[in-house]
Amino acid sequence: MLKIRGLEAWYGASHVLQKIDLDVARGEIVCLIGRNGAGKTTTLKSVAGLIDKVGGSVEFEGEELLGLPAHVRFHRGLAYVPEERRIVPGLDVRENLRLGLIASPLKKRETQAIREASMIFPRLAERITQSAITLSGGEQQMLAIARALISQPKLIMLDEPSEGIMPVLVDEMFELFGKLKSQGATILLVEQNVELALAIADRAYIIDQGAIVHHATAAALLADAEIQEKYCAV
Repeated sequence: MLKIRGLEAWYGASHVLQKIDLDVARGEIVCLIGRNGAGKTTTLKSVAGLIDKVGGSVEFEGEELLGLPAHVRFHRGLAYVPEERRIVPGLDVRENLRLGLIASPLKKRETQAIREASMIFPRLAERITQSAITLSGGEQQMLAIARALISQPKLIMLDEPSEGIMPVLVDEMFELFGKLKSQGATILLVEQNVELALAIADRAYIIDQGAIVHHATAAALLADAEIQEKYCAV
């Protein structure tokens, strides 16, 4: 579904990504793991169309994405949930969810789409008219993910979904990711909690200093303490 070849990215004169190769097949959860500053977020932003200076190739369902603006990539079924969540503070939970349907064919069935999202995230259903900025960090993360899922993306990219969240909500969230996978969702996941990420993933790539240095099944990496210590220890 997603085929990345020779992906490079720059911030000004800084060459951040060094010819990244990465694949995500339909129905997989693929993890991109590594230390802080290794290039994980830059990879997701490059795929989403949020980095100005990039090179290489990013194919999504056989079509090249590089050169297309971010909103076109979103309309083609590529959703991105950033680490900072980007909840709109002046809106309530329902209104934030509605933002995920802007310019979407699903906007015609907005009420049903919001109801379905609320069923996946019961905590949000309980707070549907509450100001989004008053939600806890974990609830805001759930809202950001629900807002991305409501448009029924073909692939969702999640950047550090467990960052700053209480352990009980982290467990809920990763149970949800496993459930979404069983329902056919495709996920590219960046996550510092390596054990949690590998427990639900099919495969994983390790990135270090802007380059992919290792690729294996999630089970193999979960059992390889030496590789984890070398490239993933904080």
